[in-house]
Amino acid sequence: MADDLSQAYANADFIPGAGDLPARWSREAAVFREGLGDRARLGLAYGNTPRQKVDLFLPEGPVAGLMVFVHGGYWLDFDPSSWSHLAQGALARDWAVAMPGYTLAPQARIAQITDEVEAAIALVAEAVAGPIVVTGHSAGGHLSARMACTDRHPDWADRLARVAPISPLSDLRPLMQTSMNADLKLDAGEAAKESPALLAKRGDVDALVWVGGQERPAFLWQARTLSEAWDCPWHVAPGRHHFDVIDDLCDPDSLLMQRLLD
Repeated sequence: MADDLSQAYANADFIPGAGDLPARWSREAAVFREGLGDRARLGLAYGNTPRQKVDLFLPEGPVAGLMVFVHGGYWLDFDPSSWSHLAQGALARDWAVAMPGYTLAPQARIAQITDEVEAAIALVAEAVAGPIVVTGHSAGGHLSARMACTDRHPDWADRLARVAPISPLSDLRPLMQTSMNADLKLDAGEAAKESPALLAKRGDVDALVWVGGQERPAFLWQARTLSEAWDCPWHVAPGRHHFDVIDDLCDPDSLLMQRLLD
C-alpha cells in the first residue's frame, strides 16, 4: 500500500465516548419507532435478499413530500434500525421519511449498493407523493449524492428536488489506501465511477453539502471537494463532529432541517 490513509478516516479514534454511541442510537431509535405505532412501516422489501428492505415513517397529517435518509458506516456496518429517531424533524414538518437498508460490503460492491438505494427509493416513491429530498451521512452521504449524478436514470428522477450529503465521502480514491479496502475492494475504475465529485450533477437537482466543524480534516476536504466540483453551497456546522453532525435532523426548526426541506 502507498501512504496508509487509514488514520485519516478513523473517526471514532478521535471522538471521546464514541464506543458508547451505537447502543444509544439503537435505544433512541427503538423508542421512537414504538411511539409511532402504525405510522412506522418497517421492513418493506424492494428486493429478495435480507438487507434489501426500507423503513417508511409517515406524518400524522397530509404528506408534504418524501425525505430519504441513507445511513453510513463505510458501507460496512449498521442498518436502518439504528437511525429511526432521525426522522423526527421531517415528520414534524409533515414529510414522510424513508430509511433504506442495503447489502453491506464485502458481500456487495459499492456500485451494487448504489443500485440498491435507487431501487429502495423507487419502492417508497410509489407510496408517497410529492417532491423527494435525499440526504445521508458519511457513506450514506456518498449514496445520497450519487442519486443526483447524471449517470443515474431512476423512474422517480423528475421528482428529485434536492440532495443534501452530510459529511459525505465524495472522492473514493483515497479509500483505496486504507485498511477498509480489504472489504470494500475498490479499484481505480470503480472508485472513479462511484465518486460524486468526479461526476456531473443533474442541473435540475439542488444540492447542499453539510459537514461538522470538528470533523477529521479528510472529511472537511471531502465535503469541500464535492461543493467545488458541483458548484453548490456547503455549510460547516460549528462544534459538530462526525457522529453528532446528524443530531439536528431530530429538530424540525434546526438550520439543517430548514435548508433541507424549505
